[in-house]
Amino acid sequence: MTNESRTLTIFAPAKLNLTLHVTGRREEDGYHTLDSLVAFTDIGDTLTFRPAVDFALKIEGPFAGHFSARDRDSSPNSGNLVTRAVWRMAEAARRNPAVEVTLTKNLPLASGIGGGSADAAATVWGLLEWWRISRQAPFLPALLTGLGADVPVCFECAARRMRGIGDVLDPSVDLPELPVLIVNPLLPCSTAQVFSLFPGPYRDEIPLPEDLSRKETLVDFLTQAENQLESTACDIVPDVRIVLKALENSQTPLLCRMAGAGASCFALYDCPEDALASAEAIKKANPRWWVRTGWIGRPQRY
Repeated sequence: MTNESRTLTIFAPAKLNLTLHVTGRREEDGYHTLDSLVAFTDIGDTLTFRPAVDFALKIEGPFAGHFSARDRDSSPNSGNLVTRAVWRMAEAARRNPAVEVTLTKNLPLASGIGGGSADAAATVWGLLEWWRISRQAPFLPALLTGLGADVPVCFECAARRMRGIGDVLDPSVDLPELPVLIVNPLLPCSTAQVFSLFPGPYRDEIPLPEDLSRKETLVDFLTQAENQLESTACDIVPDVRIVLKALENSQTPLLCRMAGAGASCFALYDCPEDALASAEAIKKANPRWWVRTGWIGRPQRY
């Protein structure tokens, strides 16, 4: 008997590429290979699951209006990763997708912080719990990878090094809790375009320190690394440089960097007061930008 009052809410946190080095390009499909240290924040979207006669996707939140008609479609032909995740999970698990999923979209679309991948990963996690399926289900690795290169790391939702096209995940690492400020100028920055225009050179993989749990060790390592896509993204969307400059001029940041392929950028701080003061000043000077504060190293997911 179906419990019509049953609900389940899953948090889908923003992903930050603390480092992003391009190590090569595969001949078989043209995909670039990466070496990246990834962290997750307590800033993100939410997904709420409720019983339904047939699957239906609802989208709410400040960025709900930015979805196309195809991305709002609840059919298997939808362009939305949440919907794709539901239908692929139903097929793999041999379940009837009799569920309504409400996506509360708090993160800007195509903003370089893994929003779509995080939403897909949270959908899979939620359905495993909804249908009481083990997270060790044999079909899961291929399903996650098939949804997108970033979906496996978002599913695990732990700080770790990712390599290859995102399919090689090293064991999780402990990071210190640090305040973070994320800023996006609300301008589109195509990941495909950034990679297609990336001029090189490719970098060798660099070893991680044995222990990244201390703030000083983490910041020292990060300052020796970089996001290699930053310059290319700035050429495509010059406002990224303006955002980075605003972060660099903020209240004593420990590190400023572009996230992913842009256009979001982030800064890490020593104390939350500095992050909050910086956010207030940047928002006042740039009221059209998306500005959010939170933490890394403080999992808030399931």
